[in-house]
Amino acid sequence: MLVLNSCQKKDPFSVTEAEMVTDMKENQNYQKIIAYGQSIGLGRDSTLYRERGMLNFLEEIGYGHKPAHIRHFEKVLPADTTRIHMAGWELAQGRDIEKAMENLEPPYEAYKVLKKHYKRLVDANQPDSAAMVAESLNAYRWMHRQSRGSERMVLVNINGAYLKGLDSLGNEELYMNVIVGKANTKTPGLDTYATNVITFPYWNIPTSIALGEMLPRIRENVYYLERNGIEVLDRKGQIVDPTTIDWEDISEDNFPYRFRQDTGEGNSLGFMKVNIQNPYAIYLHDTDVRTLFGTDQRWRSHGCVRLENPAELANYIAGEKIVEDNFIEDALATPETDRKPKTHPLKNKVPTFLYFLPADVDKAGNLIYYKDVYDLRKGTV
Repeated sequence: MLVLNSCQKKDPFSVTEAEMVTDMKENQNYQKIIAYGQSIGLGRDSTLYRERGMLNFLEEIGYGHKPAHIRHFEKVLPADTTRIHMAGWELAQGRDIEKAMENLEPPYEAYKVLKKHYKRLVDANQPDSAAMVAESLNAYRWMHRQSRGSERMVLVNINGAYLKGLDSLGNEELYMNVIVGKANTKTPGLDTYATNVITFPYWNIPTSIALGEMLPRIRENVYYLERNGIEVLDRKGQIVDPTTIDWEDISEDNFPYRFRQDTGEGNSLGFMKVNIQNPYAIYLHDTDVRTLFGTDQRWRSHGCVRLENPAELANYIAGEKIVEDNFIEDALATPETDRKPKTHPLKNKVPTFLYFLPADVDKAGNLIYYKDVYDLRKGTV
């Protein structure tokens, strides 16, 4: 193998990027990296042949690109250039490519198993299935980028209606079913952070729900609001007697109020919510209907994510016990006068990903495909 003197320097960081790129172009490592990328779901791309293209491709191998159908990225983190540089240097030193990529790619067990399934599907000439796995591989690579420096992260697969809590090495420490948005009230793809937990939360009802679903019922019977524990607040936050409002005059263009559901058992958020940063008023929360998590049809919400075990998630993202394990059961017995909202800030923001994985693996390594619940991938495979 031809290895130039520039990369035979003992200190890998005394080698410039230009020297490394030159070495990659002048020996077989260049083609090896391309072939390796193809083996994990990356195709040939014109960027490979631009200046510094190989380092960009190494970044893609380790940290991926933005997953499809994500509507909001709270913050995009840079890739770890030290790891990228080291991987390139190790290749120039003649190290086996798979060994060199080990410290660059995600260390997650799910990712490693998905790579094996991808190879199997390619060898079996199943391109559609392989493409689904390739999409999920990229999502895990992107999570590897976005979770840098964090001890834990949360993944919600909207297609599968489940949630995983993962440590920094991708070990699955938490799993639960969730309920996500219906086809006409989709849960948006989000790449964001959990910031706090609120026990006994108010539900600040989105205007779309207030006008689209509640207004017709209020017009029929204004006491619908009282029966459901809903308060009407003006723009100053003052409670307004709903019987003093001409509801026939209320419309999308004339709605100087907001609705807030009081805390308690009938609250649609249940007894707990996890705030995540996003512009769509989407959060993770308990529910007042806890009987649906065992069903196969868990696409029922207005867009937020309902949690099967909210207390377990709260303690997990906090990294300590902030509520008792039986918090929900105790809350049911708590007098209404004691059901006051309380905010529990997280010491560190927790990366939270609401993604559309078309495929994933369970703890046993079995490959599972998921329905494209919102028909987002039409024409892509």
